[in-house]
Amino acid sequence: MQLVLKNIDPDYISDTSHSDIWNKEITVTKGEHVHIIAPSGSGKTSLIHFIYGLRTDYKGSIVHDGKNIKNLRAEKKASIRQNSMSIIFQDLRLFDDHTALENIEVKRKLNPFHPPEMIYEMATRMGVANKLPQVIKTCSYGEQQRIAIIRSLMQPFDFLLLDEPFSHLDEENRTKAMELLLEECEKRKAAMIFADLKELDMLKNEKILHL
Repeated sequence: MQLVLKNIDPDYISDTSHSDIWNKEITVTKGEHVHIIAPSGSGKTSLIHFIYGLRTDYKGSIVHDGKNIKNLRAEKKASIRQNSMSIIFQDLRLFDDHTALENIEVKRKLNPFHPPEMIYEMATRMGVANKLPQVIKTCSYGEQQRIAIIRSLMQPFDFLLLDEPFSHLDEENRTKAMELLLEECEKRKAAMIFADLKELDMLKNEKILHL
């Protein structure tokens, strides 16, 4: 399975001449890891939202498994998000008034890849097991990021989209999170598209594209 970006040109970015992605043809194959380095204002979050099908304010096409995402009906986009594409949003999009466990479990129940006990196993590895019964808005942002990471891994996926998922994590927790993400991608033979502001040491061996 492949994800192909064909001549993507955002409507609101005037100069895309120095980009490795805008107005180019990029193919991401299942199992491949791609590290996108994107300074503020270059459209990093927009690109992730384009791929996920949340925004369509661009020229060109994004083709998932032979189908142009922009042209799909809402029901088909929802099916792709449920079965083939998971995401960690930069703004996390957790439910503030629900517990950490409820935030994770609601995703798992929609289309489970893991049994419920895996939530506790991952939370223990990530150092947030004691936060599972806590209302999410009372958790620190770094704790919320770790909860969002666990949530993204509860479903099946062929492509995992990450938008600055480690911005509030220290080096030790970044390492733990990356190890978990890589393990879960390996289980599914999935591709990882990791967008961040700068190059990360733990991703130096991946395919690197500058936005």
